[in-house]
Amino acid sequence: MLNFFGLIVVLSGLWLGLSGHYQPLIMWLGGLSVLLSAFLAVRLETLDRESAPFFGLPGILTYWVWLMIEIVKANWIVIKACLRAELDINPALVKVKTSCESDLARTTFANSITLTPGTVSVTLEGDKILVHALYEEEAQPEVFAEMDRRSKRAVDSRVTA
Repeated sequence: MLNFFGLIVVLSGLWLGLSGHYQPLIMWLGGLSVLLSAFLAVRLETLDRESAPFFGLPGILTYWVWLMIEIVKANWIVIKACLRAELDINPALVKVKTSCESDLARTTFANSITLTPGTVSVTLEGDKILVHALYEEEAQPEVFAEMDRRSKRAVDSRVTA
C-alpha cells in the first residue's frame, strides 16, 4: 500500500513538473490520469518493491555517489594503461559471487561492474557474475566485495517481503 501512495506522489510531482499547467480543469484531469495510472499498475500487478523504489532513494543516491568516485579511480587506471608505450594489460575472466538477494540488487551490482572502466559483466546467472577485466589482479573476487556489499545495502536493505 505504501508503494501505491508513493507512486501517486511521484507521478503527481512528475506531472506537475512536466506539464506546467495549473488551471483547475487541467489539474483535475492530471490528477485523474495519475489515479488511473496508479490503479492500473496495481490491477496489472506491476507495482512492487522493485518497480517503486522511491523509499530507498537516500541509500541509492549514497551508493551512486560512492560508485562515481570508484569510476573516476578506475578511469585513472585505464588512462595510464592506454598512455603507456608498451601494452602491459593482463586480461582475465573471473566468476564473482554476489550476496545480493533481489534481482534488482544483482542487476545493480552487475551494471556497476560494467560501468567501472576496465571491467565488464559478461553473464549473470543466479548469484554468480562472470567478469572480464583488463588486469588479473583487479579481477579477483575480493576486489568486488565492497561494491557487492554496498549495492546490497543500497537496494536490498529497503526490501520487505
